[in-house]
Amino acid sequence: MPHTFEELKKKTVAELKVIAKDIDHEAVKGYTQLNKDHLIVAICAALNIDHHVHHEVKGIDKASIKAKIRELKKNRDAAISAHDPMKLKDARKHIKSLKKKLRRAMV
Repeated sequence: MPHTFEELKKKTVAELKVIAKDIDHEAVKGYTQLNKDHLIVAICAALNIDHHVHHEVKGIDKASIKAKIRELKKNRDAAISAHDPMKLKDARKHIKSLKKKLRRAMV
């Protein structure tokens, strides 16, 4: 039965140990001594499952926003070297709003 990371995360330690008992892989050796976090990582390694959650950005163009952030960071660095607090504040504010927009679009 194929498992997913989310499914494994919801299981108890006892259930995870039952799953690990059936797996013959170096990563799960000594599974009886592992706590839940380490056991999940070991099982994921043995079954070739990604052991972290991937976030996807929906509804916006992530690449263009990241490019704009990189451009604004250059403007921010220029404002720091020019000792211009107004441009610095504006660049930081805009970077913050774009990062917030990216975080909100993550699913």
